[in-house]
Amino acid sequence: MKASQRVRIEGHVSSGFEAVRDAFAENFSRRNELGGACCVYHRGEKVVDLWGGVRNKATGEPWQEDTMVIVYSATKGLAAMTLALAHSRGLLDYEERVCTYWTEFAQNGKETITVRQLLAHQAGLFTFDEQGDRSLVADLDHLATVLARQKPAWEPGTRQAYHAITLGYYESELLRRIDPHHRSLGQFFQDEIASPLGLEFYIRLPESIRNSRLATLTRPSLLAMLRGFGFRFFFAALSRRSNITRALIGSQLPHDEQHIYARNFEVPSGGGVGTARAIAHAYSVFATGGRELQLRPATLQALTAPAIPAAHGFYDECFMGDGVQFSLGFMKHCPVWSFGNEGSFGFPGSGGSLGFADPKAGIGYAYITNRMGTALTGDPRDLALRNAVYSIIPPAP
Repeated sequence: MKASQRVRIEGHVSSGFEAVRDAFAENFSRRNELGGACCVYHRGEKVVDLWGGVRNKATGEPWQEDTMVIVYSATKGLAAMTLALAHSRGLLDYEERVCTYWTEFAQNGKETITVRQLLAHQAGLFTFDEQGDRSLVADLDHLATVLARQKPAWEPGTRQAYHAITLGYYESELLRRIDPHHRSLGQFFQDEIASPLGLEFYIRLPESIRNSRLATLTRPSLLAMLRGFGFRFFFAALSRRSNITRALIGSQLPHDEQHIYARNFEVPSGGGVGTARAIAHAYSVFATGGRELQLRPATLQALTAPAIPAAHGFYDECFMGDGVQFSLGFMKHCPVWSFGNEGSFGFPGSGGSLGFADPKAGIGYAYITNRMGTALTGDPRDLALRNAVYSIIPPAP
């Protein structure tokens, strides 16, 4: 299949899903796509699996079936799955205090923070007072000490602030405390979710992955970011003192000049690398009962339940806006950032990627790209694909 004479699109769509293929092709011809992939599962069946364009703008090398790319914060959804699996196995109670599992956490005003509050970005722990480099992040024991003594920015539970990078480190240490084998989040994900399901997605990218399988990113211009982000957010992102800048410190750690992405290194909130196929498959399991991972109904019910706001509501102190909702490590379908049906949960990533589960429709969805976009609440390329999917599968009543 060809989107045009210049861009080759490969893969397949099931009968009836041709509109998704057309939208994917139009992303290249009308929406400035460079390289990317889209995959959709419906009721456990893979109905869309498309890829196309180029994985490296400088060389023109094509995006292949097994090409992987960093998905930034879309990684948070896969990380949240690890804690959901721990919850399903009885290792974790979302309503329990974090310090019940991690004793050292109970200092500097964090004694009453619950797991639910932490995972909902309501703990006030969106930045580090002690700035660390790659050596700190790689030393999990030292990192745990730094995390434990961090003081919340305000009284936990009162405000929401996007824990852009820090959340994954807290999740990983919490998981290390409750896992009988004391594995990091990346290792737990690989052992208990990726390997059983055959997913090509890594929160800890191994040395064995060749550079030729990794897509390189093309970043937007300053003018494009200004237009996409808006003046207020754009200039806040340029200020070292703003909450969003403080929250994003360390966001470049997953990159490596020699190897494209860092190997054997974990940034669980933003360093995941994989295929759209893997992300969609994982969400499909969570959207269709979780039998493959032996997920308990109580866990899935918790994931689809409405988000609980902080005392001051869903206004986000990092995004400087109202309405984005988080619950149990996932972003929720909500009016300001809608995807799927009510009860859907997933996570977008900086630049345009998105993965989510829609249990009402039985959908697991993923879109990934190497041309970073600038939309804050839904990239036009992703939105075109989702609109095509839901034109075929009407929203549930």
